[in-house]
Amino acid sequence: MIQHTNVDPSELKKFSDLAHRWWDPSSEFRPLHDINPLRLEWINSQAPLTGKKVVDVGCGGGILSESMARKGAKVTGIDLSDKALKVADLHSLESGIEVRYEKIAVEELAAREPASYDVVTCMEMLEHVPDPAAIVRACAALVKPGGHVFFSTINRNPKAYLFAVIGAEYLLRMLPRGTHDYEKFLTPAELGRFIRNTGLELKSLKGLTYNPLTKMYSLNQDTDVNYMVACTRPL
Repeated sequence: MIQHTNVDPSELKKFSDLAHRWWDPSSEFRPLHDINPLRLEWINSQAPLTGKKVVDVGCGGGILSESMARKGAKVTGIDLSDKALKVADLHSLESGIEVRYEKIAVEELAAREPASYDVVTCMEMLEHVPDPAAIVRACAALVKPGGHVFFSTINRNPKAYLFAVIGAEYLLRMLPRGTHDYEKFLTPAELGRFIRNTGLELKSLKGLTYNPLTKMYSLNQDTDVNYMVACTRPL
């Protein structure tokens, strides 16, 4: 058994304590529900999901995992929160959408099943772990040659602090206070370096912005706060 230390116990507890509210679209997880159609369609446009073998790293309660399975993918969701995985399993049973969930660290799965997946997604997770570069390496190890890897995270700059922390957590109260640690945010240049160091090729960078007046999210080229990255593993 591989021993893993790339997890912050306080981060794990934070999301485990809220796990029972994961599928409530009016709860603290409303932003995930709101952005999920956008990120799902973007992923599907880069790597059509039908028939693909997919692993969703840091799947939480399974919002993205289930939506990819609805697109016809064979999805495995992994996380280290027992409570979140139980919620995900229960919702899968209720919805009738089949997803396989497992409590396992991505590094351990990569050692067990290298180069086994057509698509690897790791969304809204890198800013919650002590060593994001190790997560990127593990995701790169999981994907097949010719396959796709997707990441999303938060940029680190004054605007990101204003919008993602002060705005979302304190002013708009979209998220519980303390959800994000600004020091753990990653610039696109930092994430790009992690990606290139694994041998993955960065193919697309997309911004995700929120309009507080319309309460709507949109995909665009503004990567100042939230952004998503698509990569491929060369053949």
